[in-house]
Amino acid sequence: MRIGLFNLSSVLHNQEYIDQSLKDFIPSIEEKLGKRIEEIEIKKFSHKEYLPLIFIKTGGVEGKFKSLFSEIKGPFLLLASSRHNSLAASLEIATFLRQKGERAEIIHGDSDYIAKRIKEIEKFFQVKNKLDSTRLGVIGHPSDWLISSEVNYGRIKKILGVSLIDIKMEELFKEIKEENHFIPPKLKLIKDQDFNPSSIQRALKIYTSLKSLIERFKLSGLTIRCFDLIENFQDTACLALALLNDEGIIAGCEGDIPALLSMLLLNYLTHEPVFMANPSSIDISRNTVTFAHCTLPLQMAEKFSLNTHFESGLGVGVRGIIQEGRGTIFKLSAKGEKYFISGGEIVENLNSPDLCRTQIKFRLDERVDYFLKNSLGNHHLISKGDYSKLVIEFFFWSGMNIQRV
Repeated sequence: MRIGLFNLSSVLHNQEYIDQSLKDFIPSIEEKLGKRIEEIEIKKFSHKEYLPLIFIKTGGVEGKFKSLFSEIKGPFLLLASSRHNSLAASLEIATFLRQKGERAEIIHGDSDYIAKRIKEIEKFFQVKNKLDSTRLGVIGHPSDWLISSEVNYGRIKKILGVSLIDIKMEELFKEIKEENHFIPPKLKLIKDQDFNPSSIQRALKIYTSLKSLIERFKLSGLTIRCFDLIENFQDTACLALALLNDEGIIAGCEGDIPALLSMLLLNYLTHEPVFMANPSSIDISRNTVTFAHCTLPLQMAEKFSLNTHFESGLGVGVRGIIQEGRGTIFKLSAKGEKYFISGGEIVENLNSPDLCRTQIKFRLDERVDYFLKNSLGNHHLISKGDYSKLVIEFFFWSGMNIQRV
């Protein structure tokens, strides 16, 4: 994304003196940014091509800004120096904008801070623009038990920009019968596991079939009604989804579209692999939740082993050990109007015979009774590292009007 700069200065000031006194201000920011800041006209004030900054070079420009306000679409990033009443004017303009219900921030400080903050905000618009070109496959309908997870495709396109593409399960069944030649990067690591080779081979067949659909439909990710594979092929998609997520292809279980969209957002913002899981038990006194599922991105695990899928005893499930430490839990609602976010701590890996294969205990920063009183469905999404503030800021700057629970 390019960085654009629209200058505002008062005619009451000596422009030559102003420019001379600020001659090092923008170049020092460019040096820390590692890219050029381009001066732009008001008609190029767009968040698609540019991250546009309004440089309040002097005081006395408040009226001029007000006259331009109707021509500019927010949010508004006001760049202020420490000279010529720049900050004073920026404070007045920012307050005016907030009174109008607009999002505004003054970027002010030394060149290190300014460059850092520009990079942070730039990322939010890069993600927003990336979502507009994202296509996600819905292979089969959501599983029958996901009764609160129905999604309006048009609404999701309008809010997030993401296109949801329906693909019949029959398309996958046809691919499974075909010869596809996609080789997962971690094939040797998988085949070296102490597990039934024929089960692994069948699971890899599902992986190659999904890869073929991804190519054919030009998908960035997918969710699959995976229990239909048990009925028709006595197998599961657990290993295939683990491998796809490992490659950066967002892949979710059970046809759960809200969970898939949540995975996508968390991954796009953090560049971290994401674990989709069921809350399995809650300890109110310790503020912990046990999460479990039979698949996770392999790169998310310190080590992993193969087992059968928990409920069916078929196929190839994955038990991963996730490093203890800071983490994030996130979920977007089915209607795209609310989200839940919490930082926290991955405190323990478990190995209960009565739960899905990968199991962790997570202590939340937020109150754990959210799950009992306000939960946005079953599946929640977990990444390593605490990115809660990043997610909150993204929703502020995105303009999606999605409220935090």
